[in-house]
Amino acid sequence: MFDSRHIQTFAEVVRTGSYAATARDLGYTQPAISQQMKALERAAGTPLFVRAGRGLRLTDAGQVLARHATGILSSIETAHGQLKAITRLESGRVRVCGFPAANAALLPATVAHLAAAHPGIRVELLEEEPPDSLRALREGRCDLALAFAPEHTGDGAHHDSGEGLVETELLDDPLLALLPAGHTLAGSSHVELGRLERERWIAGCGRCRGHFVAACAAAGFAPDIAFTTDDSLAVRGLVAAGAGIALVPGMTLSLLRHTEVVARPLAPAGSRRVSAFVPEGHETAPVTALMLRTLSEAAAGMEPAIA
Repeated sequence: MFDSRHIQTFAEVVRTGSYAATARDLGYTQPAISQQMKALERAAGTPLFVRAGRGLRLTDAGQVLARHATGILSSIETAHGQLKAITRLESGRVRVCGFPAANAALLPATVAHLAAAHPGIRVELLEEEPPDSLRALREGRCDLALAFAPEHTGDGAHHDSGEGLVETELLDDPLLALLPAGHTLAGSSHVELGRLERERWIAGCGRCRGHFVAACAAAGFAPDIAFTTDDSLAVRGLVAAGAGIALVPGMTLSLLRHTEVVARPLAPAGSRRVSAFVPEGHETAPVTALMLRTLSEAAAGMEPAIA
């Protein structure tokens, strides 16, 4: 393996034609230059120079290395410049894998802020529900995953989520009962989930309805799920038509507003924790750290789901 400093000195020796001239130009002693070239020849496994009178002549191997030296140094300089740009947040890329509600409610403000403050940073978006979003993160298909869980600690700090991931809590997302405007409980300030036991329900796919089923179980009943869809607009339309009711996260409320549906908080209150996950050790990388800060700021700036 070649030392880049030795390659730089080698290029200067080729330019000047002697160790003495190189030493003067670089501010080294002549023995120091000679030692560097000996080290480079050991790495190359062959002599690079032969004496030619008072000067030096390149060997065949030296000529090969000389042809590549400029490109090597240019590549190193380019890489150094690109690394500095990333460190200064002048460029970079972050691949985010989020679930639909987060992509609709949280990501737009985040991306808009980054575009205004750091236009050289590119955000790429994938969409997967948890746990698939976390699987994509572990498989390296994204750099940051957004996911949710029913528990909430409320401190917004970094937590080791196990299995090599670090969690940053973003917000506590309340669960709301979405009812037709004419429902007998539509005028209530809060709705007890147990009072909805005999309703027909609209729920997400089998992988996505875990929070809903668990909440119903805690209220003492198993829901009668008549319709299965992950499309928020379809949920809104079915509820407005009186086909059923749904339990929806507050994050999606802006997508569900309609004169013929109302959203009411649960009593006791239910919620899910929405968090960002990154591989352990990556939370301090400049672009990743910026994305986490910006997501946290966007989450803090979100309006409450219910006034």
